[in-house]
Amino acid sequence: MAAKIFKGAEYLITEVLKDEVFTPEDFTDEQKQIAETTEQFVVKEVAPHREEIEHQNFDLVVELMQKCGELGLLMIDAPEEYGGLELDKATSMLAAEKISSAGSFSVAYSAHTGIGTLPLVYYGTTEQKEKYLGKIISGEWVAAYCLTEPDSGSDALGAKTTATLSADGKYYLLNGTKQFITNGSFANLYTIFAKIDKEHFTAFLVERTTEGLSVGAEEQKLGIKGSSTTQIILENAKVPVENVLGEIGKGHKIAFNVLNVGRFKLGAGVTGAAKYALAEGIRYANMRKQFGVPIGTFGAIKEKIANLSAAVFAAESLVYRLAGLIDHKLATIPKDTSNYYDVYQKGIEEYAIECAIAKVFCSEVLSDVVDEVVQIHGGYGFIQEYPAEGFYRDERINRIFEGTNEINRLLIPGILLGRAMKGEIPLQREVMKALEALMTPSFDEIDDSVPFAAEKVLLQNLKKAFLVLAGSAVQKYMDKIKDEQEILMAVADVAINIFALESAVLRAEKILGTLSDGKKTSVTAAVKVLAFDAVEKISTAAKRAAYYIEEGDNLTMVLGGIRRFTKYDASGLLQAKRHLADVALEAEKYIF
Repeated sequence: MAAKIFKGAEYLITEVLKDEVFTPEDFTDEQKQIAETTEQFVVKEVAPHREEIEHQNFDLVVELMQKCGELGLLMIDAPEEYGGLELDKATSMLAAEKISSAGSFSVAYSAHTGIGTLPLVYYGTTEQKEKYLGKIISGEWVAAYCLTEPDSGSDALGAKTTATLSADGKYYLLNGTKQFITNGSFANLYTIFAKIDKEHFTAFLVERTTEGLSVGAEEQKLGIKGSSTTQIILENAKVPVENVLGEIGKGHKIAFNVLNVGRFKLGAGVTGAAKYALAEGIRYANMRKQFGVPIGTFGAIKEKIANLSAAVFAAESLVYRLAGLIDHKLATIPKDTSNYYDVYQKGIEEYAIECAIAKVFCSEVLSDVVDEVVQIHGGYGFIQEYPAEGFYRDERINRIFEGTNEINRLLIPGILLGRAMKGEIPLQREVMKALEALMTPSFDEIDDSVPFAAEKVLLQNLKKAFLVLAGSAVQKYMDKIKDEQEILMAVADVAINIFALESAVLRAEKILGTLSDGKKTSVTAAVKVLAFDAVEKISTAAKRAAYYIEEGDNLTMVLGGIRRFTKYDASGLLQAKRHLADVALEAEKYIF
């Protein structure tokens, strides 16, 4: 684990050392065993029934959930005192990554173990946990989460579902409709959000058999067709008062804090899906012949495989770095703390920015992967007989799940600036340093004998670019910056790509000395590909932000700084890409 506890977003204002990050190479034997168990479950139990699941054989899905329970895969995040394993977030993310190759079934699993289970774990009373948690983590019951409504998606607090206390004071009568509920048709326990007296946003634990609760028809979806997505309709649904979850009027705490983990877990899941899809694309490139040779021998295809391999390396590095950050923070909380889960939730909330980054970056890596895998397949990528077509349809929801990528992009600078104004992070001080650097000529000295020295200097400069833009935006708009969404989105793209690149560079630097010469070459090649790509993305986003914020001489100065701060010598880029592609084609899989 990391040698120090980092604050959320601290990576933007400090230099992080290689030994301060957790990487996949740090997995314990126990974590590797859980990963193997999960992979074998998918291969032996899910894969043979993939077509049945896609045609919505939900009896089979429920049966498979019960088998997951028997293997302990539903209890990773549950406390030991209620029969759970209470393992760390790295293990939880590893299971989420490995289950992802199960296609639509992974959606049922992820919804159940994440947003379906965690509200009860974090906010349930002892009585509620004793009544429900054992059933959920064993697979006897399936859980679902009901926040979205027909007229409130991103605006979760705009929900219209109401809860009114019955005359005898024993029940709350819930009225309203919840939309797009994963596991809706077969869940046994729903976490439902409603406003008591149309005002106090509150969560409730609602059993499937509750009088007044009914399930709508299955939505006809673009992808993930084997998952259940329905409305949950509440017509004077009688919910016992003891089934209020958490505090009355504090439902927003549950909704948003659980979503942080949901975003993080989605990042892990889509990274696993990207590995799986990439392997299919590579195998097809080896098998398909045109002009008498495999298409994988063509430079146009090799470049795609190299770019995708490097991008997945970054996504994987980012996810497990974040797991390490969170686990190290949570490990400092004594288990006998009286308000343990309140402190625990604040520990996770500390990394809300990084959770949003994981969701956005990793889901967009998967998007790039499946798009190119379809392209590698050519016309056959459009045919249902080949898995590429299904990858393409299933991927699209991930940029909408757990808050759209646009909402998550807005959260990143929004939360950062909010913390800066509270004095929780010394952003203003670092902005002043970056502005001073902007106006001071510099000649970066790079020691070529030090691995990744150029990339580390680059990262220092990219952080300066971010700080200059953030400072300029706040100086011009002050507290109204929250309404300048185009600027916030551009600045977020800079922050996202810095975290991703830095995660990959630190991982590469940490593991380099343990690798064979061939593996060293591959890792070094991946870093070069990633650095070039990140610089291009950050440069574009930064220039966009500069034109949005500044004008005249200030614009000229900021643009000059961006050019200086995004300078990177990518000599050897083509050779690096060809090496990555050749190794991946030989292995016929993701190589890291």
